[in-house]
Amino acid sequence: MAERAKIYPLRRESPSAPLRQQSLPHQPQEPLWREVLGQRIHALRLRRKETLAETAGRAGLSPQYLSEIERGRKEPSSEMIAALAGALGTTLTGLTEQVAGDLRRQQGMAVTDKSGPVMLAFAA
Repeated sequence: MAERAKIYPLRRESPSAPLRQQSLPHQPQEPLWREVLGQRIHALRLRRKETLAETAGRAGLSPQYLSEIERGRKEPSSEMIAALAGALGTTLTGLTEQVAGDLRRQQGMAVTDKSGPVMLAFAA
């Protein structure tokens, strides 16, 4: 007997509804990797008190492209992510672990049931 695959539709932006409001009924909105990655890169850059130009220069990309990454508009290649991690004083593994933790926290905040928010506990 063949097993049926679960199908998860892609979120698409439309002029009539913002990206964050498009979801299936009773299904929590899962954050996008590129958005959480951008937020983390932005936070790391600000923690170092650097401009877009300074960080982008060390990573070998343009300040405009780094800005788009930070805003979650572009999904950089693994090579660019590794270069940004190095430019921000961390490793690809360290950056990935930070983004994974951010995703877990954001997903936990998005989980709801019919009666309201569900409290989740995460191991540190």
